[in-house]
Amino acid sequence: MTELTSSAAFPKTSGRRKGYEPGVVDEFLSAARTAFEAEDTKLRSDDIRAAAFPLVRDGYAVEAVDAALARIEDAFAQRERAVAMSQRGARAWVGASRALAQEILDRLSRPARRRFRRVSFLRFGYRVDEVDLVAGRIARYLESGESLTIEQVRTVAFRMQLRGYDEAQVDAVLDSVVDVMQSVG
Repeated sequence: MTELTSSAAFPKTSGRRKGYEPGVVDEFLSAARTAFEAEDTKLRSDDIRAAAFPLVRDGYAVEAVDAALARIEDAFAQRERAVAMSQRGARAWVGASRALAQEILDRLSRPARRRFRRVSFLRFGYRVDEVDLVAGRIARYLESGESLTIEQVRTVAFRMQLRGYDEAQVDAVLDSVVDVMQSVG
């Protein structure tokens, strides 16, 4: 993780493109490195996944930082899995992962256009047809092992529509899918 805390680790944006504020990114990565090396369990993989940074001119390239964050999140998740398995045992860990996967599958197996809560009238939410398409793909991954990567789930993006699906609810399920995928490793 040392190379990710150096300001030379990421290319900078130029022109009109904005990137992540370098000082904030460097500070976050330094804190993550310290927590990882100290085996501090206060910072978790889902905290890494939820990290957000201000956008500025001459900032770090978003794609490069996001890719680094994904690797760091995976490292934290692997450590969390190892700790949990040593404390609770492999059977309990697998059982908890199965239960979460079943909960996700139950939600995603609901009828199309009814898988998530809709936002109120005259508000924008995620496009229902796009979310349902991704939900079907995730359901097939969980049911039959259809090919799907963590990176595909992490980087999925939806357009907006009036009366679309509630963003927070969809994002929470996607985060849970990443958790399940990381737990099986």
